[in-house]
Amino acid sequence: MITDYLTTAKRDFQYYKTLGEKTFSQLEEKDCFWQFDSESNSIAIIVNHLYGNMKSIWTDFLSSDGEKQWRKRDLEFKNQLKTKAEVLNRWEQGWDCVFKSLDSINEDNFNTKIYIRSQEHSVIQAINRQLTHYAYHVGQVVYIGRLIKRSKWKYLSIPKGKSDDFNQEKFSRGKHQGQFTDDLQ
Repeated sequence: MITDYLTTAKRDFQYYKTLGEKTFSQLEEKDCFWQFDSESNSIAIIVNHLYGNMKSIWTDFLSSDGEKQWRKRDLEFKNQLKTKAEVLNRWEQGWDCVFKSLDSINEDNFNTKIYIRSQEHSVIQAINRQLTHYAYHVGQVVYIGRLIKRSKWKYLSIPKGKSDDFNQEKFSRGKHQGQFTDDLQ
């Protein structure tokens, strides 16, 4: 069960990472920094926040509080990144930290108590907390990307008006083992 849970969690994190990457591939440099207004976040700001959270939570995940003293969360919401390359670099560094830490979890340390801001979590609770947090922000990235690209947007899953075609193709395979990420176009 532990191995199944970890495999599923990694797959789900990878799904959201892929959604972000399929969004970035459609964006020009300037799009990463577009803001609806001065109070809203750009994609670059959201990625910078995700990076800060990922580095803080997943560094020494099993042995230290997830809110590291060196983290400067409020600065994550300032325009710090200047190029799309910097945005993509932060994205990769953050996810690399997540996956390396997930790979370190096994049956021997699975019952370790995890602390985030001094609040105790089981490994499952801590992973689920981060999975939902990242899904929330990746959804924002995708939505902003779609707003920017408008009619030039390439759908990441089932294109608008194509649900019946998609379902027909899926059901034609019969019941089978499949990846959640198979739904990405």
